[in-house]
Amino acid sequence: MRQQLAVATTVGLAAGYALDALVGDPQRWHPVAGFGLAAAALERRTYRPDATAGAVFTGLAVAGPVLLGTAATVLTRNRPVARAVLVTAGTWTVLGGRTLRRESAVMRKALRRGDLPAARNRLGHLCGRDPALLDEAELARATVESVAENTSDAVVAPLFWGAVAGLPGLLGYRAANTLDAMVGHRSPRYARFGTPAARLDDLLNLAPARLTGLLTVAVAPVAHGDRGRAWRVWRRDRNDHPSPNAGQCEAAMAGALGVRLGGRNVYSGRTEARPFLGDGPRPEARHLKRAARISGAVGLAALGAAALYPVTVGRAVTALGRYAWTRSAPRRTGWSDSLRRGPGRRG
Repeated sequence: MRQQLAVATTVGLAAGYALDALVGDPQRWHPVAGFGLAAAALERRTYRPDATAGAVFTGLAVAGPVLLGTAATVLTRNRPVARAVLVTAGTWTVLGGRTLRRESAVMRKALRRGDLPAARNRLGHLCGRDPALLDEAELARATVESVAENTSDAVVAPLFWGAVAGLPGLLGYRAANTLDAMVGHRSPRYARFGTPAARLDDLLNLAPARLTGLLTVAVAPVAHGDRGRAWRVWRRDRNDHPSPNAGQCEAAMAGALGVRLGGRNVYSGRTEARPFLGDGPRPEARHLKRAARISGAVGLAALGAAALYPVTVGRAVTALGRYAWTRSAPRRTGWSDSLRRGPGRRG
């Protein structure tokens, strides 16, 4: 049965990825949007301008989806087909690869026809940067950086946690990432309250972001990128970014495309100076198609790794855990052991 459930998780991850690639996010009644509404209601009840209140809010908000995923996992422990269906639905719900590539394509078309107002208006679908004064190169840079970072957030990380922790991992990761988008950014209201959500998101993305960087280096040739240059820039620049994770993705993308990312960013009147990543020119509209192609290839590579994990490494980890538990269990002796042996039987 364990083997069947592992296969069910693999099938669910692959089917959910295929649904996202074919039809994208649900257009109506999106569960993530529903979670956002519930989280906003919880915030209104728990908000105080301190980190303790933020930790309570984050814990309660993430616990709900994790418990839901755990309950579904328990209820389907003897039903591989039901498990596969639920993992498919969960994976489709939390992935955003098709939407990310579509937004990049919309931005590229607007920039190529020189429609800066349309491009500036569209940037909010990708990031929270103030687009009012951005020119073509800065809009292109913002898009490339968003595609690089969100390839991890919206594709690789959900697949990673789905493979490692099943439904609870899928739902819990998406909940934490959504909270970071809601309250994790620095602003007067969320300077302290949003810190726990931001730190949890950072923690959950430590491994996926580095995996995204490595996969970006590996697939660079699919977009006529130089794998050696991507590797060199990734190793040199990945830790220069103020985020512990975004730099992993952006540095690899900069090297793969042969462009220079980073610079001055404005968020709601607040200015941040980011270090430069890469050595090339500033991005242009033509780079967006290549960035989207790399993002898609990284997603497929991550899917392959995630689909193999439950039936390979995951099974080995489970078996090792059971063996360790058996070895560490206290030896049964005495009266109860005699009863277990039965009457007339000697040790």
